[in-house]
Amino acid sequence: MKPVIAIVGRPNVGKSTLFNRLTRTRDALVADMPGVTRDRQYGDGRVGDRPYIVIDTGGLSGDDQGVETLMQSQVYLAMQEANIILFIVDGRGGITGHDQTISQHLRQLGKEIIVLVNKTEGMNDDLVEAEFYALGLGQPYAVSASHGDGITPLMEELLAGIPDLSDDEDNIDDGIKLAIVGRPNVGKSTLINRLMGEERVVAFDLPGTTRDSIFIPFERDGQRYTFIDTAGVRRKSRIKETIEKFSIIKALQAIESANVVVLMLDAHEGLTDQDLHLLSFVLDKGRALIIAINKWDGMTKDAREFVKEQLERRLPFLDYAKYHYISALHGSGVGLLYDSVDKAYESAMKQHQASTLSGLLEDAVRMHQPPLVRGRRIKLSYAHQGGKNPPIIVIHGNQTDFIPESYKRYLVNQFRKWLKLEATPIQLEFNNSENPFRGTRRNNDKTKKVLEKRHRQTKHMARKFGGKKNKRTNR
Repeated sequence: MKPVIAIVGRPNVGKSTLFNRLTRTRDALVADMPGVTRDRQYGDGRVGDRPYIVIDTGGLSGDDQGVETLMQSQVYLAMQEANIILFIVDGRGGITGHDQTISQHLRQLGKEIIVLVNKTEGMNDDLVEAEFYALGLGQPYAVSASHGDGITPLMEELLAGIPDLSDDEDNIDDGIKLAIVGRPNVGKSTLINRLMGEERVVAFDLPGTTRDSIFIPFERDGQRYTFIDTAGVRRKSRIKETIEKFSIIKALQAIESANVVVLMLDAHEGLTDQDLHLLSFVLDKGRALIIAINKWDGMTKDAREFVKEQLERRLPFLDYAKYHYISALHGSGVGLLYDSVDKAYESAMKQHQASTLSGLLEDAVRMHQPPLVRGRRIKLSYAHQGGKNPPIIVIHGNQTDFIPESYKRYLVNQFRKWLKLEATPIQLEFNNSENPFRGTRRNNDKTKKVLEKRHRQTKHMARKFGGKKNKRTNR
């Protein structure tokens, strides 16, 4: 098994910067302000042939009110999961009361604790390390997470006894990547906790609780998933903090990396313009789509009918999407999401034979012929698959540039029905097939004209000279 390394410390000491350094990614959101990280963020790292799992955590501030309490519970869970705990302190700020409090809790865990004195670039390592011996956690190590100073030698020493990773373990699939997106405070984190059956992410009745995109591996009934909890996306005019701008960028990147997207709507607020903007981004990326209308419990019958009529009226182009009316807080209808997610993923990733697609195209054309263009019928010859997630069907024929949108929608609906695809869009690409004899025919026509001209010339000369000969003969 891979060793698990948890990174803990008070706010703004460089935990997320170290996480990105150890995983060689930019998965963790980093900003020069405290409290950016609030959930547990997992990542994979490797030193040589020795792999490990890293957990980034929120800062332990000592505040036991509101969202801070939930953040600290996430940190303590990470400590329990870890084999090694990296306790980060600020080398330029010195020891604080919070550092002393955290060290007292760490000593009670009975695990391997390593004190990392961060932000020590340009400083004397011996002098910096000497001060932090007072924490009573053994040898401190002076490092710089932003510059990478001292990180690699330390990790090599920590992981020296870890065996090499087998190829089978290294190639484990992440499973279905499922992104939960929506506006702030619609219940995205609550839904993930309900799906997983544990308080995996911080869920609090405050817009903007989730600031980063959190990737959460999970397995259910033998099927592997990677849940992606994202920050709420709202209108640009309401975005005041720079950190929120980066949070939204991370959310949009999560949509791009996902296989299936669950767009959460607030049943009490209905479909807003911001929901439509977010939906347009999902459609542009061609991701399989499930729409979850949350907070459905407690609504009157008339209110529910109004919401359904609004969705039907404003989203007629989403006839392929799956709709679920749920309560993430109480769990009503949440269990049905798994079946829709599995079917959507299967539809988005399925490979179809060219012979099957060509046969379906032929049947569709036989049932409804393409229109005439300049007196000539558009001809569609054959089809094959050009990609997955979303399924791309490439259709070859002539005059395909003139196919109207209505006929394209007809083909999409026929392919979806016959291939039994659910919750995933289909993209059609059309190619004008070149006639392999086109150039030869042109040459033949040119040759024919030359031969006909020569034949006329020969016939004229024969008639001319033949006539003179006849006159001489007659004489």
